[in-house]
Amino acid sequence: MKANNYSTVSFLSDYGNKDEFVGVVKSVIRSIANAVSIIDITHGIKPHDIRAGSLALARASQYLLPGIVLAVVDPGVGGDRRAVAIEINNGEYVFVGPDNGLLALAIAMLGDVTAAIELDNPNFHIPTYSSTFDGRDIFAPVSAHLCAGVPIIELGTSIPELSLQPGLMPVSSMEGNFLVAEVLWQDHFGNLQLNISQEDIEGFNDNLVIHIGDKVRTVRKVNAFNQIQESEIGIISDSSGLLSLCAFGRSAAEEIRVSEGQQIKIENGSPLQETPTMITIKEKP
Repeated sequence: MKANNYSTVSFLSDYGNKDEFVGVVKSVIRSIANAVSIIDITHGIKPHDIRAGSLALARASQYLLPGIVLAVVDPGVGGDRRAVAIEINNGEYVFVGPDNGLLALAIAMLGDVTAAIELDNPNFHIPTYSSTFDGRDIFAPVSAHLCAGVPIIELGTSIPELSLQPGLMPVSSMEGNFLVAEVLWQDHFGNLQLNISQEDIEGFNDNLVIHIGDKVRTVRKVNAFNQIQESEIGIISDSSGLLSLCAFGRSAAEEIRVSEGQQIKIENGSPLQETPTMITIKEKP
């Protein structure tokens, strides 16, 4: 298999910025491949949240430079999960990280798997007695060796593509008149990304009614944040092409008290309503 020389490592993790972990991983990479550029996708993934890491990686994937994509959200570190390198499109990208579903959605968006390797060749690892920091000891040196021109096949044992762990993406559904969606992500601004797109609400009026448990609120379709009036919640097609609940200059998440993973039911609202109702609580019989 032909070796590729890569000049970029795009790096995502749940390491945060309080501890030394991100800096150590970068230093290990540069100690082996000192000319490589390292791009931080994010290190703010919630600790151990594989789904959040997977979704962030998928959102970023189509904008990443060709090269190595190093992703580490790894609650199973030291356990039975495999460490892998996955080549995409005959070497356009190589994803390096744990085989726990973290990489799958982004890989599916970028192209075809052309090689999958379990990283079980210790010659390309850092010798250590630790089993708790594979980002430093396995994933960082492997990424660097790939940048230095080591063929992927030398890094370990070839494994079948179908043996890789799939990604988990919640799917929306219809229940009677309700479109049942889920909050995928709360961004820094308090916008709430849903697992639905504009096509899913194509037949709905501009006013929609959302049900979150016993809470009910009317939201309005908008095309830009500044179309949302004070006290309104809007629903907008976001930068990923999915619909998000949002407010103008405010946090929609705080206002309607919703968080990632919660279910939302959406139904058609009145086409005559021009302003949203405030949150109300239905009294249980």
